[in-house]
Amino acid sequence: MTAEHTTSKAGRGDPFARPHGTAPDWARAHRAGIQMRYGDIDTMGHLNNAVYVQYLETSRILLMRDLGVPDDEDRSVIARLELDYQREIRLGQDVVVETLVERLGHTSWTLLSRVTADGVPCTYARTVQVRVDAALKPAPLPEVLRQRLDTLLAYPSPPEGNT
Repeated sequence: MTAEHTTSKAGRGDPFARPHGTAPDWARAHRAGIQMRYGDIDTMGHLNNAVYVQYLETSRILLMRDLGVPDDEDRSVIARLELDYQREIRLGQDVVVETLVERLGHTSWTLLSRVTADGVPCTYARTVQVRVDAALKPAPLPEVLRQRLDTLLAYPSPPEGNT
């Protein structure tokens, strides 16, 4: 899929599409349905900007659980969070957070997420998580976690010989 094919109804494309035209493979994404609450809406009648961060947090917790990581072993902190609001979300819409892995490092990993409403991408996010030990110092990613996160890579490597 090329970048020109990723334009949303809001008129802007996927901010994670690479310059050479490769877009994230959202068909492979982890999906977390979000229960919107009346209190999530601001005085303008749309989802309050701060609530998006809560939705992303909920989706990350569900992602880790779905990857088989027990809550007490999910020792990570958010080092960076970027949000790109493209379209408003209104009360009553069906909200889903889709998440892919952009990068796996030695002690950290980067997630790409998009928040959709009624199937339309509305907001994109990039978060960097850092694995920490009991003293909150960066710690290497366990190999089992690395293998599980690898299944959600946004830009899978082409098979050998197809470069």
